[in-house]
Amino acid sequence: MTVSDVINAHYDALTRAEKQLAASLLDNYPVSGLGSITTVAENAGVSTPTVARMVQKLGFRGFPDFQAHLHHELEATLSNPIAKHDRWAANAPGTHILNRFADAIMGNLRHTLSQVEIEDFDGAAALIADRKRNVYVVGGRITKALADYLFTHLQVIRPNVTQLASNPSAWPHYVLNMKAGDVIVIFDIRRYEQEMETFARIARDRGVEIVLFTDQWASPIAKLAARVFRIHIEAPSAWDSSVVTLFVVEALIEAVQSANWTETRERMKSLEELFEASRLFRKPK
Repeated sequence: MTVSDVINAHYDALTRAEKQLAASLLDNYPVSGLGSITTVAENAGVSTPTVARMVQKLGFRGFPDFQAHLHHELEATLSNPIAKHDRWAANAPGTHILNRFADAIMGNLRHTLSQVEIEDFDGAAALIADRKRNVYVVGGRITKALADYLFTHLQVIRPNVTQLASNPSAWPHYVLNMKAGDVIVIFDIRRYEQEMETFARIARDRGVEIVLFTDQWASPIAKLAARVFRIHIEAPSAWDSSVVTLFVVEALIEAVQSANWTETRERMKSLEELFEASRLFRKPK
């Protein structure tokens, strides 16, 4: 669990002053917790003893331990591929990479599923399935492959689905067509892309609903999103894993497909006729 997860899990048990402190910490997380204990207290409008009591109530040994966890999270979100590889290599067990990778991915899947709220999943599916809304899809430098995969399926399932070009300079042109109530699915994992956050803020200001796929540390876009999927992505590699993200994406595709199956079935039937007419696929002789 991240520190923000711990704060949220204990929130109901906090005093009024502690809740005020928790809100301050989460407002500009994790940077808001990285100053001195006096600075953190002043920014939240509470006393220094309140800070000391709350971090212990959250299960940390003290304020230094609390900050050490925040620094570790910040380091993890900023790690480049070489740093990630070296960290895994230094702690790699003596088993084959297939086994180590499988263990990591299964752990990612367990952690992710334990944190996915059914309400968020169903809510995201309902937003994307609503044919009164235009749907837009965009990914980052690596995650654009996931965005392309989702887009390919959604354009079969329903009309009015658009995949944004990978060039951020073209994004304002798409915003021209966005209206309040439309949906944009954004993929943004660590090292979060600045242009993506700016674009998300502009879209949200126009009343667009954001469905975000991010990592366990959460992109800054999470504060703007209607629905957020925080996927565990670490693997014994220089790159993060997309396996569990793809798992959730495929489950979401099925949920959207089933929501309006009669209309989707007709679209699929028409598409198959187009495939037949264009002789796209090889037929057995």
